[in-house]
Amino acid sequence: MPPATQEKDADTTAAPAASGKRLQPLGRGLAVPPGAAPRSAVPSVRYDLAVSGTGESLDDGVPGDEPREIFERGGASWYGIQFHQRKTANGERFDMGAMTAAHKTLPFNTRVCVRSLVNGSEVLVRVNDRGPFTPGRIIDLSRAAADRIGLTSMGIKQVALSVIDREGMRCGGQAVAAEDLQPALLPEAPTSRVRAPAPARKRVIVPPRKRR
Repeated sequence: MPPATQEKDADTTAAPAASGKRLQPLGRGLAVPPGAAPRSAVPSVRYDLAVSGTGESLDDGVPGDEPREIFERGGASWYGIQFHQRKTANGERFDMGAMTAAHKTLPFNTRVCVRSLVNGSEVLVRVNDRGPFTPGRIIDLSRAAADRIGLTSMGIKQVALSVIDREGMRCGGQAVAAEDLQPALLPEAPTSRVRAPAPARKRVIVPPRKRR
């Protein structure tokens, strides 16, 4: 056998002997010993609960702008073509392309800034319907409003609601104008025509014919 080969074989055989230990296969059990404290303790989040009157505030970072108070926080859903042109609770026709919403308690025509707690997007909506009546959900947005904050692709997600009741308050990075706070005019109901009473016919008495 060549000398170079002899030296190589000697090195490979001598290495385990020098360390005194051989490589052992990895065990199939858990890396954390039983009873040991977990390395990460992340608190669980309940997304199925609605919270009213949280006392929190939202600040969009504009200098000199006062932060908005959160009125309610919870799940948001949306409704679209299946309710399009049906009557809402305030008598309007539902338009899935309008920025409207349904809420259980807020007065009709209340302006609400809805902020997605998933991506931070905001949309200004007007309350014109009642609902949702499912536990954990606090608002139902129209299809257009849900698209604005990316809700249609996510399903039911957490949002924060702030009531916009003063001119100059901000939503979606823009100040709300005074005309945006005006109540919507409901369509006038068609008036039925009232017919005037027909004049009473005079009773004409015809004398009997005389016999000849």
